[in-house]
Amino acid sequence: MNKCFILVLVSVLMLGSKKPFSPQSETALAYPLEKERIVESIVFIAGVDEGDNTYYSNAKRYFEKQGIPIVDSLYSIDDIIAYVNKAGEQHIKFQEINIVSHSNAWLGMSLKTTVKGERITVKSLQHAMATNSIASSRDEFMNDTKVIFHSCGLGENKHLLNQLKHALAAEQVIASPYFNVFGGKYAEHYLAKPYYGYYPTAESKGPAYLAKEFEQEYPNVAIDWFTALKTRQESSFGKAYSFKFNIPVEWEFTFDSVTDIPTLEDKEGIMDWISESPEMAETIYKLQIPIEKFRWRSTVKGNKLIIKGKTTVLCVLAPILQSNDVNEYQNATVEDPSLYQIL
Repeated sequence: MNKCFILVLVSVLMLGSKKPFSPQSETALAYPLEKERIVESIVFIAGVDEGDNTYYSNAKRYFEKQGIPIVDSLYSIDDIIAYVNKAGEQHIKFQEINIVSHSNAWLGMSLKTTVKGERITVKSLQHAMATNSIASSRDEFMNDTKVIFHSCGLGENKHLLNQLKHALAAEQVIASPYFNVFGGKYAEHYLAKPYYGYYPTAESKGPAYLAKEFEQEYPNVAIDWFTALKTRQESSFGKAYSFKFNIPVEWEFTFDSVTDIPTLEDKEGIMDWISESPEMAETIYKLQIPIEKFRWRSTVKGNKLIIKGKTTVLCVLAPILQSNDVNEYQNATVEDPSLYQIL
């Protein structure tokens, strides 16, 4: 096998606008002011809802009620930086910038590097900056600015948060390690602690079996796992609920000859072959999902071997309640270091 091309694809399941000014207009920022005008806060809704997920529209309604200017037409960090630079050139400076974007532990952020670029990860953002693919943030426009990311779990990824701070040249960046929930039944915005379980897609052994796995994984957590796994939205105040999504993984290998292609007869054979390959084993290791939790399939097309795996992720969310009053949700105060990573 002289050539081995590996393609790894990992994906996760996952508006009208109220704009303070238009980024396309050359005259929209032309305020007849010589002194700098400070805008207390602005929100970038950096995505569009898909399917029955209403994260972005719920977030938009939440910030609209607070009277904060909203921009919901920019979906890349390049466009957001260009927008802020344009404002700065017209003597407008933002004290606080809110960016709403999906994020997860496996793929980074839904926010792109550029309009046609990649999702933001440490690697993609570093590459975009090194190749000057994204606009350079102007220090004089951001040196007193706080950037708050409303992105689930982003606060867990300190390396990525530091990279974002560098790209934005911000005075401070803030993100929570917890899930952001907008449009909740009992609070319009709250944080929830996630707990994860996995099973090979389409091979679930049922909620009772899965609940026992959660109990073993989180023995000190007081959650009724069986009920949480069967509950898909907030049913009662403060109670845990769950959702699920799939993560597919795919590799494609090209061989010089069909006779060089290994025979992988079953799931165990595929897992053994993956484990013996440094490239594939590293991919599974980075996902931090047990290899046996994937449903594995292999096919041969000509001189190509294609290996596909898919796991279903079960995410149980437990709303974070006030420590001194379990009848109230904890306020999502960004200055609270117990709730947010502040860099």
